[in-house]
Amino acid sequence: MANNIMEFRHVEKRFDDNVVLKDIDFTIEAGKFYTLLGPSGSGKTTILRLIAGFDQPTSGEIRFAGRRVNNVPANQRQVNTVFQDYALFPHMNVAENVAFGLQIRGVKKAEIERRVQEALKLVQLEGYGERAITAMSGGQRQRVAIARAIINKPQVLLLDEALSALDHKLRVNMQTELRQLQRQLGITFIFVTHDQEEALAMSDQIMIINDGTIQQSGTPVDIYDEPLNHFVADFIGESNIVPGIMKRDYLVSINGQDFECVDAGMRPNERVEVVIRPEDLDITTVENGQLVGTVATQLFRGVDYQITVHDVRGHEWKINSIHKTTVGAQVGISFDPEDIHVMRYNETEADFDARLDSYEEDD
Repeated sequence: MANNIMEFRHVEKRFDDNVVLKDIDFTIEAGKFYTLLGPSGSGKTTILRLIAGFDQPTSGEIRFAGRRVNNVPANQRQVNTVFQDYALFPHMNVAENVAFGLQIRGVKKAEIERRVQEALKLVQLEGYGERAITAMSGGQRQRVAIARAIINKPQVLLLDEALSALDHKLRVNMQTELRQLQRQLGITFIFVTHDQEEALAMSDQIMIINDGTIQQSGTPVDIYDEPLNHFVADFIGESNIVPGIMKRDYLVSINGQDFECVDAGMRPNERVEVVIRPEDLDITTVENGQLVGTVATQLFRGVDYQITVHDVRGHEWKINSIHKTTVGAQVGISFDPEDIHVMRYNETEADFDARLDSYEEDD
C-alpha cells in the first residue's frame, strides 16, 4: 500500500472574485519527486503556497499525514521551501545562513555545528562554511538554500522555480544533483517549474497545471506518450496535432486515409485529434510513404535535422530525423500504429477514467 503523506481534496482558492484553483484533487506519496508543471499564471505556485501554509484554501481540505492542516501555520508544518531568489541573508556567511532555522528553534550550539557540516556535505559545499554569501556563485547559493531547507529534516521539501536563475549548463548539472539528493535523503520533493524538459528529466510524477486545474498527472513517460488533451500534447515537447475521425476501435482516419492505431473506447466516427511526435515520423520514398508531401524547411540542430513537410491536404508535419533531405523534394512519411495517439477534444483526467471504465465494462 502506498505511503500517502499529503492529500488535496476538492481544493479551491479564490482571491476576491478571481478563482485561481478549481477543484484540485491529488495525493502525494512519501519519498517521491513530484513536479508541478505549467505556464506562468497557471496556479502551480499557489498550490505550493497552500502546501507550505503561506495561504489557506477557500474551500476543500488539505491533509498532511492524515491530519487536516487547512489552518495550521507554516512554522508548524514539516515542510520547508527553497524560493526562486533563494532568500539568503547577505550579511551572514554560509554556515550562519544554513544554521538560521535551528538557531530560531533554540537547538544547542554543538548540535547546530554538527548538522550544518552534515548539510553542507550533502550539497557538496564541505569547507565553505566561512565563505561570504556575496562571494558564492549562483549554483553555490542554490546549494546553500537547499542546505538551509534540509537541515530542519522536513518531510516535504518545496522548490519554487529553484533552478530558473542558473545558466543552461549549470541548470542541467543541478537537475542531476537535485535528483540524487532527493534519493539520498528519501524525502518528498515537490518542484515547481514551467520548463518541460526539466520536469521530464527529474520527476517520478508530473502534474500538468493550466488555468487553475490539473490537466493530467502521471509519470513523465505516460504524459509524453499518452497526452490526454490538446493542451498537454502541445505543452509537453513538440507535437504534430491534426484533426481526425475515429472510425472504430483501433482505426482512425487522417486526411481521409484510414490508419491502424492502438486506441479504443470512443464513439464510431467521433471527431478527434491525432498526435504523432516528430521523432516518431520517418522520411521515406514517395512510393513507401503513408503520407506524401513536400519538404518546406530543414534546420540542422547538431544531433538531428528539424524538418517540416507540407502534405497534399496542406497540413504541416514536423519531423526530427538524423537523415538529411532537400528542401522542395517530394517525400513520403511513414509511421507505426503505436506512434499514433488519439485524443478526445478537451478531455479531462476524470473524463478519461470514466471512458476507460465504461469501455472495460462493455468489453
